[in-house]
This record gives sequence, structure tokens and C-alpha cells, in this order.
Amino acid sequence: MSRAHRRTRTALSAPLAAAVLLAGGFGAMALTGASAQAAPKAAPAAADAQDDFNGDGYADLVVGAPNATISSKAKAGYVAVTYGSASGVSTSNKKLISRSTSGVPGSATASQYFGANFSKGDLDGDGFTDLVISGGKAGSVILWGSTSGLTGGTAIPGYGQTPTTGDFDGDGKTDLALFEQVTSFGDEAPSSAAAVWKGPISRTGTPAAVLPVLDKSLWWGYDANDASCATNGGCEEDADSISGPYTSAETGDVNGDGKDDIVVWEYKGDGVYGNRLLLGGGSTGFKSGWVPGEAAGNRTGTGVGDVNKDGFDDVVVGNDWGSGKVKVALGSATGLSEDRVQTFNQDSPGFPGAEEEEDEIGGSVSVGDVNGDGYADIALGIPGEDVGDIYDTGSVALVPGSAAGATGAGTQVFHQNTAGIPGVAENSDEFGVSTALLDLNGDGHRDLAAGSTAENEQNGAVWILNGTASGLTATSSFAFGPGKLGAPATAAHFGAYLR
Repeated sequence: MSRAHRRTRTALSAPLAAAVLLAGGFGAMALTGASAQAAPKAAPAAADAQDDFNGDGYADLVVGAPNATISSKAKAGYVAVTYGSASGVSTSNKKLISRSTSGVPGSATASQYFGANFSKGDLDGDGFTDLVISGGKAGSVILWGSTSGLTGGTAIPGYGQTPTTGDFDGDGKTDLALFEQVTSFGDEAPSSAAAVWKGPISRTGTPAAVLPVLDKSLWWGYDANDASCATNGGCEEDADSISGPYTSAETGDVNGDGKDDIVVWEYKGDGVYGNRLLLGGGSTGFKSGWVPGEAAGNRTGTGVGDVNKDGFDDVVVGNDWGSGKVKVALGSATGLSEDRVQTFNQDSPGFPGAEEEEDEIGGSVSVGDVNGDGYADIALGIPGEDVGDIYDTGSVALVPGSAAGATGAGTQVFHQNTAGIPGVAENSDEFGVSTALLDLNGDGHRDLAAGSTAENEQNGAVWILNGTASGLTATSSFAFGPGKLGAPATAAHFGAYLR
């Protein structure tokens, strides 16, 4: 079905975008926290340490609300952390973090969009995951994990774009890739300062070392036979800068070398965005590799995980060039290649529904094992999905992983008119604009968090669906908005970013 109208919304790659469509509320459906979930289980399974701030064995959920008004400053932004437990996340066990929070360096300023980007990782090596938060202006902040959750705050001056954690040199310690905030987008991609802080990183903000970002072979104009360029004097791009800017990033090891790689979403110039693969390189800097979505006319979601359980992480890219197709590039010892790509869409056998123009399948992508079979599954946000005559209400699909990869077979689809899901489908809700897969209740199955920034007149909301051995279930699902957390709500775009 073709539609003449076009949406504008907060997208995962555009922290400065402002959505203008309005949507209604949840109707008569109540939004509840832990009370709406299953009874507590006896003991937690070990959560992915990458997601656990307080070390209790349960993953914790981070929700960005970058357009919220803080201390009377419009669009200053905040993040909300809801801690996991045997009964999942609770709206009462949370921490709200903004530039006005005690202990957090800096102050709230208008159009700062704090919480537009964040990344998790144990930066100081104490066994607790830490949280790095940035926004639309220069500078990032590290919140430190502890038995009581996130505490304190350490400023990282200058670097305010897409902080990204991972073990990039393969030494078993978490490193931090940092990129300069760039707000000017012209015909050519600007060059911006960048650095890799080698872990551990002290709580004073001092890394063990600073590694180069790019291998020399990737410097613009690099010529090994040109002495001036070889000494970093005659190249347009060098080890301490990088083209971009980067506005989102996912990490994983696509070639199995023990060094984390980064898939970044970057501005390429002339109004075109696309993915770029940076292969972990340790002391010599990142190298380049092929990745789907190298140039895209529409925002694509990107996720990384081992979909076919062969020991190599795969890269999942949604809606490349607005194609309505999802691409899965399978990892291997030689990395990614165009001859190892699977493609499926909503018309594929076993995928409920049908492909329609502007559905934006894979507008958000998350990868993780929901059913516990060892294969990573794929959560796809489809924010432009129509349900009957209700346009752009949105949905989320879960595509199972298998030894054959991801074909679309066995896909589950959920929306606000699915039985058991709180709320009601309404025009322009764009449910699924963000997604995350986390084991919030410690049962060994990843649960789905899905966001809608347009819900309740741009206030936003997040839904939680529990994972089981047979996939996701709407049973005991629940939803919450900023009001349930006692957080700023008006036009906050709560749920714009999830991790």
C-alpha cells in the first residue's frame, strides 16, 4: 500500500532531529512495572556482564530521553536506568541521570540532547559495568558501576559523539573509542578528532594508554613512499582523526581474531549516510573491511551477533536504501564479504504480514539469543508498519537464528493490538523505533525492550516483552513512560535510544 504522507521522527542516528507527529495515549490500558510481570524466580542466571551495572546477575536497561526539558532547559536530555531483578525491571528501582544530577560533571544546557548516545562496558576493570553518555554537544560523561548501581561521574572533555566500548586490542580489557562532536554537515564528510583509550581507565578519566584510531593505510592520501605523509605531515586524515561524523556504533568480532570490531553509521557527504566497518587492530589502529549498508538513502538499523553460531559475529542491516529488505552478512575468518550475505523481507516464507512501502523494516535492529538455543536472534523494529487501517502504528519482529543463519522463517510479530500488549495501536505511534535485547530477569532468555517516541504526544514510552524457550511472549508484558519513573515527560522522546 502506498502512502503520500511522510514521517519525521527521532531516529537512532539523528540526535538533533525533532519529531513533529502527535499520537494518543495508552487508552484504558494501565502501564505497570514489576507488578505486571511473572512471579520472581528462585535464582538468576548470569547476565551478560556488559549489561550489569550492580553485579547482581541481572541485565539493566538504559533508556534515552534526549529531548526532555531539564532545569528549564529545553532539549537538555537525560537517561533513565531501570535495574533488572528476578521479576525484570521495575519503575521503582531506577536512576535518572542528567547534567543536573548531583555528581555528574557539567550543567544542563538547551539543545544538549544528553542521552542521545551511550555505551556500556567495565572500563576500570572492577567487575561492574560502567556507562558512558554523550549528547549533541562536546563532552561525554562516565558513570561508574558498583554494588549500589551507577555512581559519581567523570568528564571526558571534547569527545561527544558516539562513545563506543569494546576490547579492540584483544588483551581482555575494555577499551573506549571516542569521536569528536561534529554538527556541521556539508557536501563533504568532515574530519573529526578521534582516539582509542586503552583500558583500564581510571576514575579520574586517565586511560592506560592512547591508541591510534586508524591504521596508516587508511589515512587519506597516504603513500608509504612519501616521507612527509609517512610521518603524518602530508595526509588529510591521520591516526588521530577520522572522517565522519559517526552517529551510532555496534561492536562485535566478525573475523574471530579476539579483537572487537566496530560497525559505525557515518555521514559520507552529499547528504548520504552509511555503514563503515572498523576492524580491531590494537596498537596499529583500526583497518577497514566491507560491510552492508555502505551508502544508504534512508536510516538503517544495524546489529551485531552470532546468528548461525559458528563462532564469528554477523552483521545485520535493515532497510538498506529503503529497500524493505534485511541483510545478514555472515562473519568468517576473513571478515565479511558480499558473497556471504542473506537477504529476507516481510514477504519471505514464515514471516507474518506483507511488505509495504515505507514500512522501514529494520529501522532499528538488535541481536541476541532469546530462546536459549545458542543462536542469536534478530529483533527488527518496523516503525512504519500499518495495522489494518491504522497507519504507521509500528511493530517489532523477532527473527530466529539457526545453523542456516536467518531466513525469516519462524518470525514472530508484535504490535500494540497484539493480545496481551498494553495500549492500543494508533496512527503514527511508530512502535519499534528503538529496540534492545537484554536478559532483564536472569532466566537465560533475552527480553525485548521496544520504544515509541511518538507515544503520548511525543512523551514516549517503552514496552517489555519476556523471552522464553519458544521466543518472545506478550504474556505479562508491560509498558512504562517517563511519568512512571517520576521523570520529565513533556515531549521528552523517552525511548529514543535503548541499550
